[in-house]
Amino acid sequence: MGHDRIRGNLDLLLLSILSAGPAHGYHVITALKARSEGEFDLAEGTVYPALHGLEAGGLVDSDWQAVEGRRRRVYRLSDAGARELADQTAQWRRFSVAVDSVIGGLA
Repeated sequence: MGHDRIRGNLDLLLLSILSAGPAHGYHVITALKARSEGEFDLAEGTVYPALHGLEAGGLVDSDWQAVEGRRRRVYRLSDAGARELADQTAQWRRFSVAVDSVIGGLA
């Protein structure tokens, strides 16, 4: 899938991954790829800056933890992030229904 389509929805995708529980960046990347059945195979250089932006915006919290014997930054959804996820999910669903209504009959 084109990065232009993902770019406008990356925050929604990352917040959704983190809604399953705290995770370090590499886990976020692999979960995104797995849950999208390989469609969203994003580079670290795309995901980490987005996570940092979500943290700067108060939607994600993070701290350093030992994970699998390594020190990693672990991200978790904040209360504001959970509210933002609910809002963006509702907006996405309305948009998706509208697009499907327009192109649904096309072969």
